[in-house]
Order: sequence, then C-alpha cells, then structure tokens
Amino acid sequence: MADENNGSDGETDADKNPKSASEAASDTASETTTEAATETPSRPQTGTLADLKDMVEGSAATTGSDDAPTLAAADSETAAAIEPKIDAQGRAYATGKRKNAIARVWIKPGAGRIVVNGREFQTYFARPVLRMIINQPFETAQRKDQYDVMCTVVGGGLSGQAGAVRHGISRALLNFEPDLRGVLKAGGFLTRDSRVVERKKYGKAKARRSFQFSKR
Repeated sequence: MADENNGSDGETDADKNPKSASEAASDTASETTTEAATETPSRPQTGTLADLKDMVEGSAATTGSDDAPTLAAADSETAAAIEPKIDAQGRAYATGKRKNAIARVWIKPGAGRIVVNGREFQTYFARPVLRMIINQPFETAQRKDQYDVMCTVVGGGLSGQAGAVRHGISRALLNFEPDLRGVLKAGGFLTRDSRVVERKKYGKAKARRSFQFSKR
C-alpha cells in the first residue's frame, strides 16, 4: 500500500496535465508574437489624396509668395538695364550687313523719308522687291512712316545692299525702342543672314558645275 501511495505521490505535473512538446512550443511562440505586437508602435495613418493635394498646394502658395518680390525686382532691373541708345541729335545708329554689303544706318522720328547714299531710296533701289525688303521692319513693328532713315551702304550688289539696309534699320529700331525686340526677333530681322555664294573650286566650271564631258 505504501508503495502504491508513494507511486501515486510521485506522479509529476506532466503526468497530471499531459501536453505534447509541440503544443507548448506553439503557446510560447504566440505569447512572444503578442508581446512584440504590443511593444511595436502603431503605424501612422496616411492621409487621403485630398489631404496630400492640399498640402502640396499650400507649400506651392507659400513658395510663390516668397518668390514674388524677387521676380518683381528682377523684372524691374531688366527694364531699367535696357535703355534706348540715342545720340545728341535724337538719332539711333546701327550697322547692317548682308553678303559683301555693309550699311551704316541712322533713324530718327519723322515722316518716313529714306535716303541712301544721298539719294532717295525709290531712285537708288528701282526694283519694287528691294523697296519692299527695306520697309519690312517698319511694317512688322507697325512703325510705317514714323521714322526718317539716312544710311550709307558700300560693297556688294543692289540685293545685298538692300538686305544690309534692312538689317541696319532693324537694329537701329531696337536701339531706339528696346520694347520692339520681340517683334523684330520673331520676324528674323535681327539675325545677320550669313548665306553667301559658294566659292569656285579648281577643276570645276563653278562651285559645283563640272565641265562638259567629252568621251573622245
């Protein structure tokens, strides 16, 4: 009997509450996971798309308000830097070039008279197309018959001289009225036309023209 009692008293807790080793391990793992989840701080909630848009617009408005005085100051400095270039006689001067022709041009407010090398330009440039070329800057800038032009031109032929005078008139207008730069530049009047006749090559009749071929 004593042995039986001792045997009954000698039973372990494991015998009384039978549990497999795998169940114990799973319980331990679940407790560890729960504790880690409790200790980990919760992730902040992300705002909606509308909230993000409001934030971006607010930052852009703040930046724009800060940059507005700077942009205004830059514009005022640019306007102050560009001043008309007028001499003591109230004229604006510029040099124009085209092909081998070079023109010196003076303009001043007037009735639209154009004098080329001491002669009226209707006489100097008899062809209507050349007179049209010379008047293009005034017509584009809407300054027709508002300026008198006096110019001297040398070199080249009549076509090159007409182009040089037009180039000089355009640059002189820019010196007299800097605000016309956009209009004149859009028309291409401020750019020096660099096209010239291609030089003749030896062994050729012209720049690229070959001599007539003779088989015998």
